[in-house]
Amino acid sequence: MELIDGGRAPSPRRVRIFLAEKGIDVPRRQIDFSNWEQMSDAFRTINPMQRVPVLLLDDGTAISETMAICRYFDALYPDPNLLGRDARETAIIEMWNRRVELNFYGAVSSAFRHLSPAMAPSEQPQIAEWGEANKAKALAFLAILDRELGTRQFVAGDRFTVADITTLCTVDFMRAPKIELPADMKNVKRWHEEVSARPSARA
Repeated sequence: MELIDGGRAPSPRRVRIFLAEKGIDVPRRQIDFSNWEQMSDAFRTINPMQRVPVLLLDDGTAISETMAICRYFDALYPDPNLLGRDARETAIIEMWNRRVELNFYGAVSSAFRHLSPAMAPSEQPQIAEWGEANKAKALAFLAILDRELGTRQFVAGDRFTVADITTLCTVDFMRAPKIELPADMKNVKRWHEEVSARPSARA
């Protein structure tokens, strides 16, 4: 088994934090972003979407997409639980994780891909107006999340879950497209300080 990793990129980091929370150690291989290794013909045979992370199983199976990898490991190692302990909690965690992925992570990622000159080789055409529009979309979702975090400790309830992992990696990724966290979002800041202090956040 081998995890093809991507350093500071947020999606691979989500998997690393998930594994760290569960205490799972998996051999890792770093993709060479500086030479666009993920765009090579060799990597395309591993993942036709040309993205990381990718989990390579011993039987040759390649599993990509962050949540698919997390669900694979959760099925093998169900404790500690990060995806839901019963039907209700599982649905709420899934709901908030998807809300973050679609409305926040997607917006921050689009802002980065369309505004960063470094992304020009893989994002054609780059549309600066779309990048700027996604900055506003990201902040609009954060305003919703700030109100929600005024009513509970974590993104999806009273305990740390995969929804917090997705949100943490996205908030930290905001630095790449230069999106500043508004000073008045005190609940998000309180939450961010708390989850950033977890040992897994350094994974």
